Amino acid sequence: MQKPTEIFGRWAEEGKDVGMEKGHATSVKDMLDFALLERTNIGKNFSFLDLGCGNGWAARKVAENTLCTDAVGLDGAEQMILNAKKIKGQVEYIHADINSYIPNRKFDLIHSMEVLYYLEDPAKKVKRFTNDWLADQGRIIIGIDHYYENLDSHSWEEKVGTPMLMLKEAEWLDIFFASGLNDVKSWRSNPSEDWSGTLVLTGKKG
Repeated sequence: MQKPTEIFGRWAEEGKDVGMEKGHATSVKDMLDFALLERTNIGKNFSFLDLGCGNGWAARKVAENTLCTDAVGLDGAEQMILNAKKIKGQVEYIHADINSYIPNRKFDLIHSMEVLYYLEDPAKKVKRFTNDWLADQGRIIIGIDHYYENLDSHSWEEKVGTPMLMLKEAEWLDIFFASGLNDVKSWRSNPSEDWSGTLVLTGKKG
């Protein structure tokens, strides 16, 4: 078993980050449409953090929003960040281990796609994100494809060769409730006949 950052760093070197972008695009659009509509309704400037940003494509999209004044992409794979910095966009990119990184500011909107189940003790991480990374009245929204109800994902740990935490949707929701988040909800984005869809989890602080 290798570290996720080692595998994704190699994928970035091979150009697979572009394929990841295309594969996740529909679900991420659904998540961001939900979150950005809320920011529009609030009508105030906001800051954005993408955890596990890959080549930065989602952060660049959010940075184009007229209310977004601060967009940051964070990834533990150095090559992903190097790839991101090659593409123009009003985004700050940070190469750091998500498990230990301490941000110097809080964010109004925290997004993450296909990252949470790779982290050490996700329950503690979601609580730390809520307490220390998320601004008051801020929202965290996370997409997960590797979960118990999505049968197609059960073989991924062996195929990819890195540890992946397998939890049920109800268990992920329990983690979000236990973190202190409010307005916690989940839904399945972009399901099909043989695909259960991306599990979207979201909640607000305060």
